[in-house]
Amino acid sequence: MTADAPTILATSGGLFPAQRNPFEFGPLLSYAIELSGVSGRAPRVCFVGTAGGDQESFEARFTEAGRIAGADVAPLRLFTMPNVDDMASFVLDQDVVWVSGGSVANLLALWRLHGLDEIFRRAWQAGVVLAGVSAGSVCWHTGGTTDAFGPDLRPVTNGLAFLPYANGVHYDSEAQRRPLFHRLVADGTLPAGYATDDHVGLLYRGTELAGAVTEVRGQGAYRVTAEDGEVREERLTTRVLPGTA
Repeated sequence: MTADAPTILATSGGLFPAQRNPFEFGPLLSYAIELSGVSGRAPRVCFVGTAGGDQESFEARFTEAGRIAGADVAPLRLFTMPNVDDMASFVLDQDVVWVSGGSVANLLALWRLHGLDEIFRRAWQAGVVLAGVSAGSVCWHTGGTTDAFGPDLRPVTNGLAFLPYANGVHYDSEAQRRPLFHRLVADGTLPAGYATDDHVGLLYRGTELAGAVTEVRGQGAYRVTAEDGEVREERLTTRVLPGTA
């Protein structure tokens, strides 16, 4: 079972602290699974930790969180070599691809080196839900802001561009994010785009924004445009997901 249209859920959230484990699947991650339309069996979630260097400890914790949530988690690793023989068949067999945070610059370079950019495009077009947080959000867009190069944020402009927009993440929690995103859209370094506060996701059907959702009340999503060098920010209506804090 796959989504009935190419679907991306680009977020600044997805995991919640848990009592017995470091974290659990939050409403955003559960919503990504719901979007795939799976029923009658455990959903298959491909975890991609490239942006964090394929850390085995985090991968194990994510897999355990998936088990508790009733999902079959299958990691896709590139370090020190791909962990599967046929990455295309592996990805296309999943219901959801969840990409974790870290260095979006390194992620994009490695994905292109291994041909994952085209594999993920095929999966997206086939109805596998593409989703993720932070670097796992920016990557599907034309670009955004990143700390991949150092503590002073810089633009990244070579995203996969499945979605023809800029993407701003952690909009409310990191002081450099909003002003830099505004400036980059205003001066044309990035196209118009969308941004999310922590715990908010953007749902795209095809290449069109279908809505914004949140797993924490009061958090927002934004449309950022520019005309004649003047930036405009519009807060979007954000739907509260079931299980929201």
